[in-house]
This record gives sequence, structure tokens and C-alpha cells, in this order.
Amino acid sequence: MKVSSAVVALKKALGQKPVERIVIHHGDRGIQYCSHEYVNLLQQNHVMISMTQSGDPLENAIAERVNGILKTELISSSYEDIDKAAISIARAVTVYNYKRRHSSLNWQIPAEVHTQKGPQIKRWKNYYYKAKSAE
Repeated sequence: MKVSSAVVALKKALGQKPVERIVIHHGDRGIQYCSHEYVNLLQQNHVMISMTQSGDPLENAIAERVNGILKTELISSSYEDIDKAAISIARAVTVYNYKRRHSSLNWQIPAEVHTQKGPQIKRWKNYYYKAKSAE
């Protein structure tokens, strides 16, 4: 993945973010996410950065689960052209955020949860913490 492509995608995402919202960006140690241009853009927009230390996806299992669902359930591994890819990915994000109920959100839809105030019922387990502490 190119840094320039990641920066374009990040700018588009930041342009859609409501000003008052706190955003956490999770990424692995990919070169595009570690680049000065990308990190500076995150910092300029007051985005909190979450990044695995060793590239281990279990370090932030919740964020990695989102990525996994998109990649394995909602997005194809290849597309005929960029336009078809963009349409498919937009559809996947819409399904994920506005239609798919999530067990970790107490079977709610993410868009609904983002409009709620106060704490949420936690429905996920930190399997990684247990594995690390057993070592």
C-alpha cells in the first residue's frame, strides 16, 4: 500500500468526521501508517493514534476485528476496476455501520451507539490479556 493512497483515504475520512467527535485511529506497523505525512495529518486533526507495538493483531483485538469483518465478510479480494472497488467498499462500510448488529455492542448497530450518551454495556472479552498474563 502506498503512503499517498493512505493519505488520500485518511483526508476523505477526516472530512466526514463531525468536529466535536473524538477519533481513535488504529493501524498496524505498515509503512503507510508510520510515515511522517500520515502521522502528522492524524496529529493535526487531534486524532488519537493506536498502533500495535510488534505488529501483533491481538494487541488491539477490537480494532482488528473490525478490519477482519470488512476483509472477510464484506469486501472482495479483487475487483475489475477502481470504480467497482469504491462502490463495493462504500456498501460494506454502510452495512457495517448502519445495518449489521454487533455482539460487542450489545447487539446494537454502531451508528445508533454513536448517538447515545453514557457508558455502554461491554460485551467483549480481552483474550489477549489473559494469554499475556499467563506467560
